[in-house]
Amino acid sequence: MEGLPETFLHALGELRRASPRAEAHVAEVPAPSKLAPYAVALRAEVQTPSVSSLGSHPASRLRPQPADPEILATGRFILLHDPAGQQAWGGAFRVVIYIRAELDAEMGNDPLLGSVAWTWLCDSLAQHGVEYSHAGGTATRILSESFGSMENRQPSNDVELRASWSPTGPRFGSHLQAWADMVCSFAGLPPLPDGVIALPHIRRS
Repeated sequence: MEGLPETFLHALGELRRASPRAEAHVAEVPAPSKLAPYAVALRAEVQTPSVSSLGSHPASRLRPQPADPEILATGRFILLHDPAGQQAWGGAFRVVIYIRAELDAEMGNDPLLGSVAWTWLCDSLAQHGVEYSHAGGTATRILSESFGSMENRQPSNDVELRASWSPTGPRFGSHLQAWADMVCSFAGLPPLPDGVIALPHIRRS
């Protein structure tokens, strides 16, 4: 921790004090080293059956389960910091997120899926009072088909959301909580906060 800027230490403290949904099993992972001078990265998984006995600390380690659980959704949260600021960010901090979940096979071609995912992201950030600017992202539908020795595998449809934005306030924990809620909602876990739009056709079994 020695040598870290006070602004980044404050951000780390805010992340540690965050309280993401218990269904999102969050753990720290190696952060990218080339995007900014300072960075921290977290990973989240939502599994079935849901496991809520991972302890009270919001960033509990992922633990192996007795049975092989199905992963309903995964996510990545990265907080970047450049004390000098970056013009593209419009500031000294940048949040980068990634979320992926499997869809019902017949719903992978829903033309509204991408726009709803982005609207839901904006609404989720608003629900948590996230202060931000310079937001951007992409929502992608992915169809996977197997051939040859793997032809017995069923086709799968996945949705991916990649987004980033620049925090403009001191409450970094709200960014983490909004992201964790998004991972849970991509997994189809109710309830959603009031005013948040559910992604359509997310696989729930």
